[in-house]
Amino acid sequence: MSVFETLLSSDLLLFLIADLIIALALLSAMRFFTGAVDNIDTTDELAKRDNFAFGISLAGAILGLGIVLSGAITGEKAATLSIEILEMSLYGLAGLVLIKLGRWIHDRVSLNQLDKNTEIAQRNVAVAIVDACASIATAIIIRSTLVWAEGLEVITFIAIFSGFLISQTLILLMTRYREHRYSRGNLGTSMQQAFTDNNIAVAVRHGGYLIGVAIAVTISSNYIYYDTTNLMTTLGSWIVFSLVMLTAFTILAIIAKKLILNGVDINKEVDLQNNIGVATMDMAINLSIAFILTALLI
Repeated sequence: MSVFETLLSSDLLLFLIADLIIALALLSAMRFFTGAVDNIDTTDELAKRDNFAFGISLAGAILGLGIVLSGAITGEKAATLSIEILEMSLYGLAGLVLIKLGRWIHDRVSLNQLDKNTEIAQRNVAVAIVDACASIATAIIIRSTLVWAEGLEVITFIAIFSGFLISQTLILLMTRYREHRYSRGNLGTSMQQAFTDNNIAVAVRHGGYLIGVAIAVTISSNYIYYDTTNLMTTLGSWIVFSLVMLTAFTILAIIAKKLILNGVDINKEVDLQNNIGVATMDMAINLSIAFILTALLI
C-alpha cells in the first residue's frame, strides 16, 4: 500500500484537514486582527492607497504567524481529533496574540524614538522592513518553544510565554547593540533616525541581523530538556545557552563578512550611501552563518 493510500485509509487525513483549516483561518484573521487593533482599514491601505510599507509590515506579521503555526503542527498527532483541534486552535491563537504583543513591545521599547504606525502610514519602507523582520524573528523563537514545550497544561503556556519574553529581551539587546555601533561609526547619529529617514539599506542590514540571531538562538531548544518540575532552572539554562549561541553567531558573522566583503567598507556603503546591494549581502551572510551554525549543532 502506498503512502497516499495509507493516508486516505486512515484518520490522519481528518487531522491534516482540520489543522489546515485552522491554519488558514488564523492566517486570514491576522490581517483583520491587525486592522482592528491598529484602527486601520487594511483594504484601503493595500488596494486603494497602494501603501507598500503597510503591505511589507503586514506580510511580516502573516509570515511570522505561519512560522508559529508550523511549530504547532509539528510532532505527533493528538489522541483524538477534538484534542488536535483544541491544541492547534490554542497554540495558533497564542501565536497570533504573542506576535501582535511582540510588535507592540518592539514599537514602544526597541523603537522608542519613532512612531511606527505614523511612519508606515507615510509609506516609510525602512520602518516597515524592520517591523516585518522583528515579527519574523519573534516568530522563529516562539516556534522553537512550541516544538520544545509539550501538552496543554497551564505550565506549557507559561513556558511558551517565557520563551516569548526571552525573544523580546534578545531583540531589544541586539537593537541597542546595533544602535551603539551605528552611533559610534556615524558621529552620534541615531540608527532609529536612519529608519525615520527611510534608509532602506540600514533597515535591511538590521533586519537580517535580527532574524539571524533568532535562528541561532533556537538551537537552545535542542539541548535544553523541557522539565516542568524545574521550569525556572530550565529557562535559566535556555537563556545562558542562547547567549552563548548569540556570541558565537556574532563572532562568526563578523569573520565571514571580513572574508566575503573584503575591500568593501560596509558601514560607509550602508549607513551613508544607502547601498541596498551591500546591505542585502550583509543580510545573506548573517542568515547563512545562522543556518550553518544550526546545521552543525543540531
